[in-house]
Amino acid sequence: MRYTFQISILLFALAATISCNDKKEEVALNQIQVIGSHNSYKIPIEEPLWDYIFSVDSNTAISLQYGHIPIIGQLNMGLRNLELDIFHDPEGGYYSNPKGLEVVKEMGHELQEFDKEGKLEIPGLKMFHIQDIDFRSHHLLFKDGLAAMKEWSDDNPGHTPVFVLINAKDKQEEGLSKPLPFTKAALDSIDIEVRSVFDENQLITPDWVRGNSATLEEAILTKGWPGLEKSKGRFLFVLDENKEKINRYIEGHGSLKGRVLFVNTPEGNPEAAFRIINNPVKDAGYIQELVQKGYMVRTRADSGTKEARSHDYTRFEMAKQSGAQVISTDYYIPTTLFKSTFKVCFEDGSYERLNH
Repeated sequence: MRYTFQISILLFALAATISCNDKKEEVALNQIQVIGSHNSYKIPIEEPLWDYIFSVDSNTAISLQYGHIPIIGQLNMGLRNLELDIFHDPEGGYYSNPKGLEVVKEMGHELQEFDKEGKLEIPGLKMFHIQDIDFRSHHLLFKDGLAAMKEWSDDNPGHTPVFVLINAKDKQEEGLSKPLPFTKAALDSIDIEVRSVFDENQLITPDWVRGNSATLEEAILTKGWPGLEKSKGRFLFVLDENKEKINRYIEGHGSLKGRVLFVNTPEGNPEAAFRIINNPVKDAGYIQELVQKGYMVRTRADSGTKEARSHDYTRFEMAKQSGAQVISTDYYIPTTLFKSTFKVCFEDGSYERLNH
């Protein structure tokens, strides 16, 4: 099924050229600004389990009280940023029995249906938020989430590029099951699974952006990012991780040669191109500086449900003004989990625009 949206019509009518001192120049990929979702796969924690978490740690429970419509629905609305948490599970079954299900059962509540297809038993990367307590996902398999994105893309050729951030989660949380570590082989499996779903011409890769330049950073600072027109119908993946994990991903792939994902590494490194700066209030000047130099930046319009509860748009306004190309939110539509009308979108109701 094909979908046509007013914003896409408006954007692409403008996207071929922009006026600069009466000279026509092609719009580059980093000259757009898009809104997307944070933890895009997440289904809200079921009420009995959330109530239990609240009784143990109210601050954590409040920060987790959000969820999303299915990924294809988000893309149909016009969102162009997705954020995915993945867990390593090469043999399958490691995350099949989250402790939270037992908590709900012991409290005498009827369990909501969970993984009736046995997806968690299948070897491969899994996709959910936090083991044991926040495990409900529209796609328990990372590969299934990718397949949904590809299905939508195939049905909507010529769409604005979609930016996809990935957290490779292996942090031990107190009282929760110990996740499997993201070794180099585990990080390699991210590339393998992405490439098993998407064709090369559906990806914006470091190799494609680097071209003949000596490094990725040199490419984006001198010749710049590819044109928006050339980037239509593609996905750009970013590894949003700590320095240790990023270095493990880079090892043997200097300047990200042969890799699928960009990485959040500071400027001055051969791999620097896409930065993740979460706080557009505290770091507004820094984000503006990065954008002016040619880097792409993702920031957040809200965090931990705080802005939605207080109806505070300060962070979103600063995100827009900073020039960050990618803005993440939990509230592209208002929540139904608590009383709030907080909604993040551009002034015309859209989720993508040229970056002014």
